[in-house]
Amino acid sequence: MSLLGFWRKHYRDIPRVRQIIMVATRHGFGHFVEQLGLQKFVTLGRRILTFKRQPLPEQRVSAPERLRMMFEDLGPSFIKLGQLLACRSDMLPPAYARELCKLTDDVSPFPFPEARAIIEKDLGMPLERLFPEFDPRPVAAGSIAQVHRARLSGGREVMVKVQRPHIDRVIDRDISILRGIAELIESYVPDMAVYNPRGIVEEFARTITRELDFFIEASSAFQLRKNFEGSRTLRVPEVFPDLMSRRVLVLEGLAGIRIDDFERLDREGFDRADIARKGGAAYFQMVFQDGFFHGDPHPGNIFVLPDGVLGLVDFGIMGRVTGENMEYFADTIVAIVRQDFDALAGQYINMGFVSDQVTDLDRFRRALREDFAELLAPYYGMTVRQIDFAGYIERFTQLAIKHGLEMPQNLYLVNKTLVTLEGLLRQIDPEFDLIAEAKPYVTRLIRRKKDPLRKLRSAGRSAEEIAGVFTTMPRQLQTIFRKFIHDDVRVHVRHEQMDHFIRDIDKSSNRLSFSVITASIIVASSIIIHSGQGQTMFGLPVFGLIGYVIAALLGFWILIGILRSGQL
Repeated sequence: MSLLGFWRKHYRDIPRVRQIIMVATRHGFGHFVEQLGLQKFVTLGRRILTFKRQPLPEQRVSAPERLRMMFEDLGPSFIKLGQLLACRSDMLPPAYARELCKLTDDVSPFPFPEARAIIEKDLGMPLERLFPEFDPRPVAAGSIAQVHRARLSGGREVMVKVQRPHIDRVIDRDISILRGIAELIESYVPDMAVYNPRGIVEEFARTITRELDFFIEASSAFQLRKNFEGSRTLRVPEVFPDLMSRRVLVLEGLAGIRIDDFERLDREGFDRADIARKGGAAYFQMVFQDGFFHGDPHPGNIFVLPDGVLGLVDFGIMGRVTGENMEYFADTIVAIVRQDFDALAGQYINMGFVSDQVTDLDRFRRALREDFAELLAPYYGMTVRQIDFAGYIERFTQLAIKHGLEMPQNLYLVNKTLVTLEGLLRQIDPEFDLIAEAKPYVTRLIRRKKDPLRKLRSAGRSAEEIAGVFTTMPRQLQTIFRKFIHDDVRVHVRHEQMDHFIRDIDKSSNRLSFSVITASIIVASSIIIHSGQGQTMFGLPVFGLIGYVIAALLGFWILIGILRSGQL
């Protein structure tokens, strides 16, 4: 996409575009804005005041911190984007991913009258008829919604989650702008195209769209509650389907202590080691047994209930682990235990994680096998408690980046969830052993993988797939030949590095055009002044003086552009 195309598509959103540019520049990312050419959307005065302005020595902070603060300043859409990027450490260096993990949804609440209006409009009744008791002060406020405590006519305490007014419009607008920026990145910063900016934005759009639909969140809560029905480990609040809309969600109130309120837990006599074990058991059941897990295990979402059972809330971010993923986990664990690095490398190739750009699979497999051996060898001499699980995941992610492994988003969410969980549970109980607690679930997973009946069913599915290939191949060949016959075959040719050349020519042409216009104005002004005709100022014709001023400004503009490009 060209800058002109960006302007045509987003001219109605230019105030928001300017806000994004100014915030990015204020946090030290002005060089990136200039790479995209977006500084042209900001007035000259603001550009002079802000672009390339460096922070004072006492104000300097690291680039990852500045990125986090920029996302916080840009509001809900960018906070959610940052949280998504924190899950995808394959797209960012580890320091950036760790910093973006600190992004939280804690924001100022919106006024109660607006919440009342949304509830009454969506549920079709006055608030007092729906909830005889309703606390106008929210117990929690996030970037997308806020939560109020209320009571039903039967006396049951509930939590009412209300979406922020017009947040869907705000996010739709920002997604549209982000799509345009992603296209500019791929056009003007080719080195970043490998990170698939448009793919990131589309993934973010899918994630945030689901989070905005409380029907989906209610369905997730219902499924998770069913999975833990009768559990002595975890309790999921009941959903009230009659009191629900796309913007309003009513859940059973869970009265408990935040899992990170250690002082109160100790004061009330809870066994912190038992709490940590229950947290681990609940999440291992979700990931390795049910294949459906809560993807946001931060302390504000987990409570210790009076009977010692854990309570879980906020089901906006959920992940799924497919049967194929389960088998991948089992094969990977077996290969690691046996120190069979060749089988481990083969597992990643068979799962389709290898980029299409890899042509020599044997060479790729050897390189991957050697790196796996180097990564895992130090862990074989350690006790389980000596293993830094988060450090291992981080090093593994760097290995994936090095080899261009294209793992599905849900597996990265599993990694991020387990790393976050381990950090939280080790705060609760420093002796907590994540790997030891996971062992029974992993053992069952491996046994299930080796089940002869499962192997037989898997072989049957493979046979059906092969038969399907032979069935559809004649039709596909017919379609290809038909296109050749009717000249309906298109060949796309792409000149590598041609984009840089075209941009350089465009810049040179623009500067040359400005220079010719400036020279013409100078010549015309000189002729007017020499003629002495028309109104005068300081004894010189006014139009001639105005022409000289315009020519000076244009010349100054051209000089600034040349100096900034570093190509004087």
